[in-house]
Amino acid sequence: MQMNPAVSPAKAQRRKAEGIQLVDSLHCRKLMCHPVNHTVAIVPARLASTRLPAKALIEIAGKPMVCWVAERARAARNVDRVIVATDSQQIVDAVHSINIEAVLTSSDHTSGTDRVAEVAAAIPEARIVVNVQGDEPMISPETIERAVDTMSVEISKTGGAGIVTTWEALESLADLLNPDLVKVVLDDAENAVYFSRSPVPYPRDAVKRHGSPKAALENESELLKLFRKHTGLYVYKRDVLLEFTRWPQSGLEKLEALEQLRALAHGVKIKVVEACAVSTGVDTAEDLAKVKALIETSTADRAFQTT
Repeated sequence: MQMNPAVSPAKAQRRKAEGIQLVDSLHCRKLMCHPVNHTVAIVPARLASTRLPAKALIEIAGKPMVCWVAERARAARNVDRVIVATDSQQIVDAVHSINIEAVLTSSDHTSGTDRVAEVAAAIPEARIVVNVQGDEPMISPETIERAVDTMSVEISKTGGAGIVTTWEALESLADLLNPDLVKVVLDDAENAVYFSRSPVPYPRDAVKRHGSPKAALENESELLKLFRKHTGLYVYKRDVLLEFTRWPQSGLEKLEALEQLRALAHGVKIKVVEACAVSTGVDTAEDLAKVKALIETSTADRAFQTT
């Protein structure tokens, strides 16, 4: 990063008081001084994966998947720093090749959240920690920006949310019934009430009319708008993240295999905002083929536009 000559403490304080913003001209990003904008995006990426071996290093349009994710995070204008947290030197080397930080973490972590927390614990100046899933190569930088902006507001409140996450619309009945796509129920203030692999909330009256949830949704397609798909972006207050990883799993977390239920069980408020664009996570070979096609088409279109 190209930086301007050092600014004296007195001048920095005056700029802060006057609301002056510095700009990193290399990346066209604001460099903010206020503590609430000390925002670090951490991408957890492990080498071993069950369904897709070495998933983080699978090449998409000539670049490892984890590099696509890290570059998307770096493109978010309100993220100050991006770090990939991994148990693999191969992933470290791949990330360093695109000039993004990478940190080797313990190989004993059972979740990406634990890996993120290990890195965040060593960054005491961070106020906001963004967990960007390493298998989301199409995540929108604008979605990250929206979630971070929301957390900045929540931090300024008394009793604000400790976590911000995102939702997308469900596209089909098959998606709604798919237990691999998590559903989230919100209250009127857009705080999470519950997350589930089941279709929630339950449309009782429509089910009475048609005999089953599936029949109700097949006959009244507008019901699909009542449901929201939870997506895997998390923005934490740093202290909440570190405390979260010390808590034992809750009963509902074990039942649904959803760690965000641990936060709700401990009274953490989770604000849920709509994503700015659809993002396709890569869990299966079918997901990978879809994402490859989308990214390669987009890359080809950009190349054509510049010729």
